[in-house]
Amino acid sequence: MADKRRFELFATFLTERFSGARRVFDVAGGMGRLNEALTRRGLETTTFDLRHKHLPVRYEERPFGISEPCNADLVVGMHPDGATRLIIAYAALHRIGYAVVPCCSDNGLPYKPWMRHLAELARSGGLEANEALLPMEGRARVLYGGPLAEAFATNISLA
Repeated sequence: MADKRRFELFATFLTERFSGARRVFDVAGGMGRLNEALTRRGLETTTFDLRHKHLPVRYEERPFGISEPCNADLVVGMHPDGATRLIIAYAALHRIGYAVVPCCSDNGLPYKPWMRHLAELARSGGLEANEALLPMEGRARVLYGGPLAEAFATNISLA
């Protein structure tokens, strides 16, 4: 059972760690609960997902892609499943902050190796790869960061 506080806890984490962010892309954001929590905190948030039923928040009912124009300071995902690597690659390409709470691997790796793989993906793209733990039940590890000051992004493969 997922922790019902997860969206509020992640929103608090994001506003504390990325205090300068004003515009957020929430990728694979489901019904928009994280969007709702971030909007209450004053952030302009757009959720990308394919759900037809969602909360009355700024919502793009379509897939999010690497070529999405960058109108954000931060790209995030709470248990975004198959979009986790895309979020990191997007942040690297556009040199913005990112934060993901990975749930399931999209390449068959167990959870801990999957987290190591994601951190390496971030570093290879010139991003910091920090970890934190949200005070909640279930998958609660956050991988987050922003562009390294002197790093040059390399090509990141989503394969």
